[in-house]
Amino acid sequence: MANTYTQIYLQVVFAVEGRQSLIHEQNKQELHKYLTGIVREREQKLLAVHCMPDHTHILIGLRPSMALSDLVHDVKIGSVHFVNRKRWVVGRFGWQGGFGAFSYGHSQLTRIIRYIQNQEQHHAKLTFREEYLRFLKRYEIDHDERYIFKPVE
Repeated sequence: MANTYTQIYLQVVFAVEGRQSLIHEQNKQELHKYLTGIVREREQKLLAVHCMPDHTHILIGLRPSMALSDLVHDVKIGSVHFVNRKRWVVGRFGWQGGFGAFSYGHSQLTRIIRYIQNQEQHHAKLTFREEYLRFLKRYEIDHDERYIFKPVE
C-alpha cells in the first residue's frame, strides 16, 4: 500500500488446548523457529516468541495488509500441523480457541521483549491464568470469566 506508514506492535497470547503442558523444553527452539517462519511468510515482523508448556507469547510488528485474526489463525493452524507431524505429543496437539492481543508503543518494545523472553521467571510466581487476567485488567478489556482459557477438567 503506497503512502501507508504504520507502527503497530502487538503481543499475542494463546493457550494449548485444555491448558495442558504439551510444549516440552527439548522442542521449544524448533517450535519458535517454525512460528517465526509462519509470521515472516505472511510478511509480518516477529520481534519475540516464547512458548511455555501450556501457552505461547509472540510479539509482532503488524502491517496493515493483514488482519490480526488471519495471522493468528495461520500461526495456530500451521503450528498444530507441525507439532502433530513431529509427533511431539501422544494423541493430538491443538490450541484453544481465541487469543489475547495487547498493543504497545515503540518505546515499550525492549521491556516487552524482555518480559516475553523471561517467561519462566514470571511463571515461577504467577500462573498463566493469573497472568492473562492481569493483562485483561491492565488493558481494561471487558471479558467473561467463562471464556478465559480453562484447564482440563
